[in-house]
Amino acid sequence: MTAKSILVVDDEPDIRDTVQEILIDEGYDVVTAENAATATAMRDSVNPDLVLLDVWMPDEDGITLLANWRERGPLDCPVVMMSGHGTVETAVEATRLGAVDFVEKPLSLQKLLRTVDKSLRGWSPEAANPEVGTQPVPIDWVGNSDYSRELREQLPKVVSSSAPVLLSGPAGSLKHQLAQRIHVDGARVGKPYVIVRCDALDPRTAAVELFGGEHAGEKSVGLIEQAGAGTLFLQDVFELPAATQKQLDACIAAGSYHRVGGTSQFALDARIVASTDGDAQVDNPGVIEDLFYRLNVVPIKTRPLAEHKEDIPVLVDTYIDYLVEHDKLGYRHLGVAAKNRLRHADWPGDLVQLLNVIKRLLILSDGPEVSVEEVEAALEDASYAEHDAGPDGDMFRLPLHLPLREARSEFERLYLARQLIEVDGGMGDLAARVGMERTHLYRKLRSLGIDTKRARD
Repeated sequence: MTAKSILVVDDEPDIRDTVQEILIDEGYDVVTAENAATATAMRDSVNPDLVLLDVWMPDEDGITLLANWRERGPLDCPVVMMSGHGTVETAVEATRLGAVDFVEKPLSLQKLLRTVDKSLRGWSPEAANPEVGTQPVPIDWVGNSDYSRELREQLPKVVSSSAPVLLSGPAGSLKHQLAQRIHVDGARVGKPYVIVRCDALDPRTAAVELFGGEHAGEKSVGLIEQAGAGTLFLQDVFELPAATQKQLDACIAAGSYHRVGGTSQFALDARIVASTDGDAQVDNPGVIEDLFYRLNVVPIKTRPLAEHKEDIPVLVDTYIDYLVEHDKLGYRHLGVAAKNRLRHADWPGDLVQLLNVIKRLLILSDGPEVSVEEVEAALEDASYAEHDAGPDGDMFRLPLHLPLREARSEFERLYLARQLIEVDGGMGDLAARVGMERTHLYRKLRSLGIDTKRARD
């Protein structure tokens, strides 16, 4: 078997040499680059299977370099960021650009090798690019609560239809798993499944990315065209620019579209499944009314885990089986006491947080049986705020052990909640402080479940 190739980009020679030696000992082919220009040349010539990219470099930082690579086309391999100064903004921006993970400096050998292995095994093009990926493998939707039973009874009817679906509910409630289930269980299984992270699209080029473009004799194929007769999953659909939302509405209404700058009509063959965090309301800021009603033909609303905690024991068993089979993690058993501790925990990150706690227990626990003490430690590690003796007595620490995309909503919730307190609930001051337009900010706060009134109490 040919060894996987890895490109290590870091301006510090000691780090480059150390990482190169470690990875070579593990059987990888490793090349290095000390700056952005060399990294780009090496990436083009070597076509690595993975890139380890330092954030802070003197000539051009890693985030800018990653953005430049994305402008040239889709990422064709996973990119893991390395930094000794991780911040919320850096992590969120890296996620938007397609990075799959973040490794802290000073580098931990165990963490580095685990991240490299996970990134090489688990990466697929849709992890970094809103493009066609391999057929999804959804987690079974299980549970004995009335909510879970009603949802399972509803899904076969949804699957049998071709009507647009609008998924809404708390961030972290695995709406993307429902979208995958709709695709896999329906007649479109085997056809393309395209994931579009609408919040990650550049507003200036969102329409071209969706519909394709024609300019000066050059043509680009859009994501809708790539979906063909499969499924197009529009994640965070109302994060699209208003003009693009209107174009999408017209496309669905007519059942056809044309590329930006072109005149030829193309049929819309794909089924549209869209999602939005929070309650799906037509009067939410930023929502184009016509598109809302066009998508809301089949509405599905997920509920927070706090409202169906009785499902946790069976969810735990299902998640373990899924992670063992698809992430190739070692099996470990959670007994009644361990499950009971999970059932009585708070879950602000919803099902995604539960899934990541289970994943952490499988990776870090010793022996075949997970103890209650190990569950306690995993829950403590999964808390997203850490008090520190800083000048204000409260400092947020990034949960760098989590996959970036899955942690992003919690990053934003903590960050915005903290900033809202700092400005005493003043929305104008908050918008200026965080650099967001107020309409978008109101929508974001609502989707994250942040009560602006409580900040003023």
